[in-house]
Amino acid sequence: MSTPTVDRRQAMALLAATPAALTAASTQASQSAAATTKDTSSVVVTPVVSRYIAGNRTTSIPEEHRELARQHILDTLASIVACRDLEPSVLARRYAVAQTGSVSNGATILGTKEKAALSDAVFASAMCGHAAEINDFIPSAFVQPGPSIVSAAIALAEVRGGSGDALVRAIVTGYEMASRVPKAVGVRNLYDSGLANHGIGPVFGTAAAAAVMMGIPENRISDLLTFSAQQASGSWQWLLDVEHIEKAFVFAGMGARNGLQAALFVEAGFRGVRDSFDNPEGWLRGGLFAKGDSNPAYLIDRLGERSELPLTAFKRYPVGGPTQPAIKGLLDLLPKIDRGNVQSVRIEMPGRWQAFRDAAMPALNLRYTTSIILLDGRLDFVSAQSLERMANDAKVKALMERISIVHDPAQEAPAGSPRTESARVIVIENGGRKHEAYVPYVVGFPSHPMSRQEVEEKAMELMSPRLGGARAKQVIERVRSLEQLKNGSELVAMIAA
Repeated sequence: MSTPTVDRRQAMALLAATPAALTAASTQASQSAAATTKDTSSVVVTPVVSRYIAGNRTTSIPEEHRELARQHILDTLASIVACRDLEPSVLARRYAVAQTGSVSNGATILGTKEKAALSDAVFASAMCGHAAEINDFIPSAFVQPGPSIVSAAIALAEVRGGSGDALVRAIVTGYEMASRVPKAVGVRNLYDSGLANHGIGPVFGTAAAAAVMMGIPENRISDLLTFSAQQASGSWQWLLDVEHIEKAFVFAGMGARNGLQAALFVEAGFRGVRDSFDNPEGWLRGGLFAKGDSNPAYLIDRLGERSELPLTAFKRYPVGGPTQPAIKGLLDLLPKIDRGNVQSVRIEMPGRWQAFRDAAMPALNLRYTTSIILLDGRLDFVSAQSLERMANDAKVKALMERISIVHDPAQEAPAGSPRTESARVIVIENGGRKHEAYVPYVVGFPSHPMSRQEVEEKAMELMSPRLGGARAKQVIERVRSLEQLKNGSELVAMIAA
């Protein structure tokens, strides 16, 4: 298949729409920490962060936080199973095995029976977890934490015999750092500097999770932070990517590899700048980040009490987050529509509407996903990711011409309010019959979280085609009681195919 070209106008529509969303996210993120202190320049954060990460091996963790951690582990495993044969997964797996060579005592590349050296296996597993638009995300931090953090924690459980309880503790810790660090740096600062939050958060989140699994002591966490800072990277140019390979690398593979590497460095005795988060010339407070919406105090605001896990969202459908309400609206209307008699579809939405009208990536293009739903009578996971079908299916291309995506200012949230997603879907049949659905939100967003049952239903849908219903159900039941496992590596074999 030839490599698709990217329309520069499409990319710029994505880029131009981003700052407003980032400003709203940074405003939201700073509210809690602002109540704690106004002068963030004098707040010392390293000792508190170090105590939190190291202490989470034994400290009491509330059941509500544990429950969310288990749900996000399940959601990530389901994403890995579903995405196993997509191109980003295949390429990463091929790379990992080639780098490692023959190995019998490494870590398993999740979703398979293949093994590679620990860092290579974790890299490939994480790439697989974000090979499509289906894994979890933190809208206020612009981070997708599951693929990198869960992959690293499970690999360490496998090679070092970590328990299910340790795995849950690692996930709680990793998600906390993945969400807090970009907000401490400033989500707008990151955008202005050209660094993608999506690459920054997972590095620190994976490093923190690995530290819990590996038992890195409190007096070495400062080294963990500095080696994470040195490897924190990623460019917003991922918005130009079409095939989801570079995107999977930035969002997942890179953070998993670099965060784990930071932990392995420290375990091997590497030492560095111990106050990189507090020194005026260090990573967090100097250079590009010493301005704008930088807020180091957010790192330690009620750390260990107020969790970032409730701010982490689930994607109900295998499409981009902002397109979820439109997809739900159309699926809700399907039983009422004569699909072969559709004259036009109009989708009204807030935010980056042009981006999702013109996106070259299938799972982000609302005209494409609307077309395949109308043609197939359902949203198929494989078709939602198919560049081939979007480019070459004549029926799809013809139907896309009759679908319009427009901006609705009335759906915009007030300035400084938390990010929300909504959509109105209007279907007109030949003859003038009209169907309309307004979706103010999709269950899964932080404002309207999924229940455990809903997360498990999604996992069943994603895993059953590959594992079979009975085996998928076993994975769900095992994760539900994860803390009872003596060895978290049991999950590896359960999803191997």
